[in-house]
Amino acid sequence: MLKIFKDSDPLLRTRAKQISLPISDSDRELALAMLEHLKESQDPLFAAEHNLRPGVGLAAPQVGESKHIIVVHIPRGKTERLTYVLANPIIISSSVRRAYLRSGEGCLSVDENHPGHVYRHYKIKVKAFDILKNEEIEINTFGYPAIVLQHEIDHLHGVLFYDRINEENIVKYPDALSL
Repeated sequence: MLKIFKDSDPLLRTRAKQISLPISDSDRELALAMLEHLKESQDPLFAAEHNLRPGVGLAAPQVGESKHIIVVHIPRGKTERLTYVLANPIIISSSVRRAYLRSGEGCLSVDENHPGHVYRHYKIKVKAFDILKNEEIEINTFGYPAIVLQHEIDHLHGVLFYDRINEENIVKYPDALSL
């Protein structure tokens, strides 16, 4: 299990550093430990025993490392998962259409509830180094996975989800999809 740094830590408000490629053994170990943490957090028995909040994404700054590494592990059905373990991810294109999570966003680094909608791009294309495949990739995705990737990439730039909440509750994007 990794220690999750809270939003009060200044590290979560700073820009993380790009990592050098080929990826070092220590950066690979960090990324795999982050993936393991997400898997453990999604196991109800393990999570209850170790007081873990379930998560679907994690960025290196959240575990105390100022590095451009993110991990996404999204349940799809009972046994399937969508998993990305990425270094130096960058959004290279995005849709005009926006989407938001009806229930609002949450974060392993944020304990308080922050009600409100975070409008994000519905579709994105991400270029990154896939640590599991050991190669450069492009990811075209939409909907919930796109929102999760944008949330984690924000962490690499010192941005937290509640920075993007519309405080005045104005409908900024009337055609935004509610997920």
